[in-house]
Amino acid sequence: MTIVGVMGAEAGTGVGPLLRGWRERRQLSQLQLALQADSSARHISFIENGRSRPSQEMVLRLAEQLDVPVRERNSLLLAAGYAPHYPETPLDDPAMDALRGGMERLLAAHDPYPALVVDGTFRVLAANRSLGVLLAGVAPHLLEPPLNAMRITLHPEGVASRIVNFRQWRRHLLERMEHQISLVRSEPLRELFEEVSAYPEPASALQEPEEDITELFPFALPLRIAYEGRVLSFLSTIATFNTPMDVTVSELAMETFLPADAETVAFLQAALNP
Repeated sequence: MTIVGVMGAEAGTGVGPLLRGWRERRQLSQLQLALQADSSARHISFIENGRSRPSQEMVLRLAEQLDVPVRERNSLLLAAGYAPHYPETPLDDPAMDALRGGMERLLAAHDPYPALVVDGTFRVLAANRSLGVLLAGVAPHLLEPPLNAMRITLHPEGVASRIVNFRQWRRHLLERMEHQISLVRSEPLRELFEEVSAYPEPASALQEPEEDITELFPFALPLRIAYEGRVLSFLSTIATFNTPMDVTVSELAMETFLPADAETVAFLQAALNP
């Protein structure tokens, strides 16, 4: 399976073609974008055709109206001849101490239910102790740093062999990756998608009938995972930061797994809070 991102090579590398690609992705006309950005359709046309060089302020204004990811806003500025506006601070930088500490407290507070933090390529940056419930039995080579949540979940030697609704969950994860690829230009993410989408289905994978799962959980798709002779059910939620001003922060996502039934609640509370 091959995914074509919103900014393929054919879109060009100048700021005009890049902005046009984002506008078309958002399904806006030049007039609609001009009205939102307090400009004119004529000026937008000139920018997209390379007849006018937008100011730094205009690039940022258009990027905001087009909901361009923070990393890509820097790319637009570079293409227009300006320096990047948003810093990219490593998560282990002292300047990130407060943010990192806050995430660690949130992860710990979510025990006894699994939770983790990933970056824009699904690399696991932090996790709580309860994640071990999901990682039980995963092949050691998949747990060598850097851990990748998609690789660990979908690899035949990973969590996949214990997911009893594997086909449903795999479809959900691949659709999530496709959506992210459509929003950002990320070759590592594209390569990861090509890798994990090609994994074969585990030979030992259990499969509950989809209609049975839908009947049990009509409100949201659960992750159903076999563990110590029982099936645990989780609902996944994802949290990101509002209006991030740093590339690193903009790509962080905290995924938490909430118990989807009383049996899962009781087991985890007894097992992890003896």
